[in-house]
Amino acid sequence: MAVRPRIAGIDGPGAFARGLRDAQYIADEGFATAAYLALALAKPLLLEGAPGVGKTEGAKAIAAVLGRQLLRLQCYEGIDAAAALYEWNFPRQMLAIRQAGSTHVNLYADEFLIARPMLEALQNPRERVLLLDEIDRADPEFEAFLLEFLSDFTLSIPERGTVRAAEPPVVILTSNRTRELHEALRRRCVYHWIDYPDPALEAEIVMMRASSVARATAAKVVAAVGALRARPLAKPPGVAETVEWAEAATLLHTQGAAWPAAFARAVGVVLKDQDDLVHVAPDLDRLLMETVA
Repeated sequence: MAVRPRIAGIDGPGAFARGLRDAQYIADEGFATAAYLALALAKPLLLEGAPGVGKTEGAKAIAAVLGRQLLRLQCYEGIDAAAALYEWNFPRQMLAIRQAGSTHVNLYADEFLIARPMLEALQNPRERVLLLDEIDRADPEFEAFLLEFLSDFTLSIPERGTVRAAEPPVVILTSNRTRELHEALRRRCVYHWIDYPDPALEAEIVMMRASSVARATAAKVVAAVGALRARPLAKPPGVAETVEWAEAATLLHTQGAAWPAAFARAVGVVLKDQDDLVHVAPDLDRLLMETVA
């Protein structure tokens, strides 16, 4: 099967992984393969995993590799068509009526149409990447509507007719798995589960994202975060928190704080829930002595 023009120059998952690294995203073989196949087969990519493992960052990196603008639709309970699809600029329509007087005015011309991410992706499939972020937060009703959108990439605007994409747009969905997605939605996608990276990979990510952090410090902070994730926390730290904790502790250390006290003082960067802080507090000094001292 020939690779579609939208990924010309990328002849396989390995080349795609190198492109992602150039975009400051270190992808394992599974992620690079799933992303490559989704693009080559013109199917949506569904990325699922715990909060903070890099799903949204992965979508941003894919858009960067393709050289396209990322359209991010943050899903939430109660999201409606006005936020996802389009809406009419009512104040501008009223102004046009007043200015036109007795002259006919087309209230449904392009100048009055406000395109939201899903419509914009259909209108510009070669220049945009559509990210439907945290689709599991949306209502099942919105998910059902999304099934129709992903089936043929069309959108019906009653006042204008049907908008059809010239080619399948690049669509990426993410889910934190707070609820199960409909099986029909999963079948329409190339699926990839993103787990927390192994220690070596996470240390490499820290080094890439935080240039001020020493390699030895990166390895130590990854060990400390791994120990925290092994505990029954309400909000386990993600990769972004690992990077930020390393940066914060390094900053405090340069200002005179000793190891591991610098990490203890910056614990609010990695743990952001009061119950988690209370749970960890009695053992924090011991944990840090074992991992970062």
